[in-house]
Amino acid sequence: MMLGKKEMEDFDKGGDLNTIIGKGSIVEGSIKVQSSLRIDGRVKGDITATDSLVIGKDGEVEGEIRVKNAIIGGRIKGKVFASGKVVLEAKSSFNGEVKASKLVIDEGAIFDGVCSMSEDAKVLALPEGPDGRPRMASPNRPGRPEMNVAHP
Repeated sequence: MMLGKKEMEDFDKGGDLNTIIGKGSIVEGSIKVQSSLRIDGRVKGDITATDSLVIGKDGEVEGEIRVKNAIIGGRIKGKVFASGKVVLEAKSSFNGEVKASKLVIDEGAIFDGVCSMSEDAKVLALPEGPDGRPRMASPNRPGRPEMNVAHP
């Protein structure tokens, strides 16, 4: 999909892309990111980001996603809650539920699910730590290694 100037401005506002899960990577567990996240690997677990999520053509996510905007080029099975826009690119596949202010489905995308849209879509923010910044990611089960994805 070619985003126009206005759409690119919508995605460019806010934090920079600072976390990437590369092709071939597999992550299980919750991920919380301050700013934006790109996924080209596989994630099984919930994702929360203060800004945008980009899922590349090889990316796969199974879980609940809470972001400002989402550009989906790969596959999602689960729920997406976006306060802004969700874009399903031409070869993407989505199975689940979307709640967003705007939804764009490119020709060739597969959408199997339900969608509710409103201009004032609410997304739960990351819980804040004592310094007012979003808390770091932490394991969701005892014995799992801690993953710190927030950047100073």
